[in-house]
Amino acid sequence: MDEREALDRLRREGYQVYVWEDPPLAYYPEHVHAGDEVRWVVRGSITIGIPGGEVRELRAGDRLDVPANTVHWARVGPEGVRYVCGSR
Repeated sequence: MDEREALDRLRREGYQVYVWEDPPLAYYPEHVHAGDEVRWVVRGSITIGIPGGEVRELRAGDRLDVPANTVHWARVGPEGVRYVCGSR
C-alpha cells in the first residue's frame, strides 16, 4: 500500500491522519497516547515495543495499531523512517 492509499484508508476508518518522518536511530522512550494510534510505514523501518510484551519491527507496508493509553517505546532503523500516522 502506498502513502496515499494508507492516508485514504485511515481517514475512512475515522482517524485524523498525517505523515511523519524520523531520522536514523531516533528514539522515543516509553510514553502513551490519549487516543488510539496507527503507524503505517511507507519507507524505512521502526521498532515499537510494549514493555513486558510484544516488540515488532515495522518495514514498508507494515501497520501497527496501538490502543489508547498503551505504554510503548520506539526506535528508528538505520535508514530512518517515513510513516502515515492516524489518531482518534
